[in-house]
Amino acid sequence: MLGFKVCKRQETVAKEWITKFADLPVANLSDVMSRMTAGGAPLRPFYTGGRMVGPAITVKARPGDNLMVHKALDIAEPGDIVVVDAGGDLTNAIIGELMVAHAEQRGLGGIVIFGAIRDSAEILAGSFPVFAAGVTHRGPYKDGPGEVNVPIAINGMVINPGDLVCGDPDGLLSVPAEFVEEVFVAASKKHAAETKQMENIKLGQNDRAWVDATLARLGCTIEA
Repeated sequence: MLGFKVCKRQETVAKEWITKFADLPVANLSDVMSRMTAGGAPLRPFYTGGRMVGPAITVKARPGDNLMVHKALDIAEPGDIVVVDAGGDLTNAIIGELMVAHAEQRGLGGIVIFGAIRDSAEILAGSFPVFAAGVTHRGPYKDGPGEVNVPIAINGMVINPGDLVCGDPDGLLSVPAEFVEEVFVAASKKHAAETKQMENIKLGQNDRAWVDATLARLGCTIEA
């Protein structure tokens, strides 16, 4: 039924990319993706830990309802990231600590909720990756409808089932499965360049000539 169905994920990124992307900051990924892909500032991490990387299991949920999220948690494979478009609505929590514990016990890679969570203190104290747009004590409904493993969008960021989802304290983004190699190569070069620049800064050898060169190119007047 349209709007109420559980689909099978047809494709997903190879597991090797999960390991490779684990060392790359989300900021570097964003830079090489022209800064045009992002989950938006409202999606913040609610966990204590490092980076989250894994293939997406997508859920399009009715705002305030988590029936299809439960189903996604049950069919997701170890390492998967369950990504939920709940419309950004913060009236009712989509998950709480019990669902997070279930996901962690099953070996999933994380949960992303474009909506609200509850039991935030308990979730924040843990190391299981959770991203959400807000917090409320009001619980969810379990009536549906909703869809699992269909294309979704979060603040304009399209996520298809099997795309690579990456998150860290700076935020969240999704790398389309067909571009993972291209993005990895570019982001690795960017990360290496920034690592070298940081070394130069600490040594007092950072080249700042580009600032005046840019101002001159843009026609800025600088008084002597």
